Amino acid sequence: MGVTSTFAPVRPLRIGPLELDAPVVLAPMAGITNTAFRRLCREYGAGLYVSEMITTRALVERNAATLRLIRHHESETPRSIQLYGVDPVTVEAAVRILVDEDRADHVDLNFGCPVPKVTRKGGGAALPWKTGLFRDIVTRAVRAAGDIPVTVKMRKGIDDDHLTFLEAGRIAEDAGIAAVALHARTASQFYSGTADWAAIAALKETVQSIPVLGNGDIWSADDAVRMMAETGCDGVVVGRGCLGRPWLFGDLARALGPVDAAPAPVDATLGFVARAFRRHAELLVDFFEDEDRGCRDIRKHVAWYLKGYPVGGDIRARLATVSSLDEIDALFAELDLDAPYPGAAAEGQRGRAGSPKRPALPDGWLASRDLGDAASRELADAEIDSSGG
Repeated sequence: MGVTSTFAPVRPLRIGPLELDAPVVLAPMAGITNTAFRRLCREYGAGLYVSEMITTRALVERNAATLRLIRHHESETPRSIQLYGVDPVTVEAAVRILVDEDRADHVDLNFGCPVPKVTRKGGGAALPWKTGLFRDIVTRAVRAAGDIPVTVKMRKGIDDDHLTFLEAGRIAEDAGIAAVALHARTASQFYSGTADWAAIAALKETVQSIPVLGNGDIWSADDAVRMMAETGCDGVVVGRGCLGRPWLFGDLARALGPVDAAPAPVDATLGFVARAFRRHAELLVDFFEDEDRGCRDIRKHVAWYLKGYPVGGDIRARLATVSSLDEIDALFAELDLDAPYPGAAAEGQRGRAGSPKRPALPDGWLASRDLGDAASRELADAEIDSSGG
């Protein structure tokens, strides 16, 4: 629940002109890191809270759902948006929209998605293999952004025989990218196995003029402290570890941020978790402007919030079908809200893991680092909504 390690506060993380109170970034997660969840995490801690992934083509075409996703609540600052794109011209146009319309203070570019329907078209974690294309995208994005910092999130590569992260880091640094984040797994690993923190250390040694952020297997503030100590990275990116546990950002702020600004530790009794769940639901209702839709969205968070707590299957099942805030209140009223934090049962991995799989790639993708005509045609279909990696 709390941080047991002792660790001297590190220097604030600077990403271009932005200075963060704690060197912590919320990883973009499709269907999760909407305005509601970002606001909730911010209420508990400090750092940078990134939007769920936005496809550049949808933004340029001004898709209504996409325009809704890039909206920030007035309490959100700095405003951070992650873009996914495969066409340099479209990426540049999307960044210009964000800048010209004053919609973001920070732009992140996703090159980490391992989902087969993305990599099969040459997008996501497959794209940095084509070094010229990668260079063109990041160069155009930085140019379009002007004074707005642009960062890159990527994976180690396609598989252990086709690693791209060190070369991509050098290209990004040379192009004027403000920071690089590495999810220390390959696309073939998906979310399985153990993140290779040594790769983060190698990237830090290679890319020295801009911050390097580490991502992968941060389930607690102790993990973050250990990653920074072992790798020398400048900050951490937290994804699955905060699912159902937004107060993790408070633990991280206490471990890594300035002592005088750190939030107080929480006592994560079942009552505390119930109040956090209810607050999350309220914010979702506000985001969707529809109580039924907001409550339908909170259903997928039930197992994450209640992990390890003494809540029976019947209550869990009923919470997973709620359609109103009153229903949530009534169900939690049936529980022993004084039940204490369950310790190890609530800790550790959460969210998807899966198993290693052979990466799906366009025909002949690995034959050359250059982008040929056939690969260019494949990329035309790669911009689809999917989870970032």
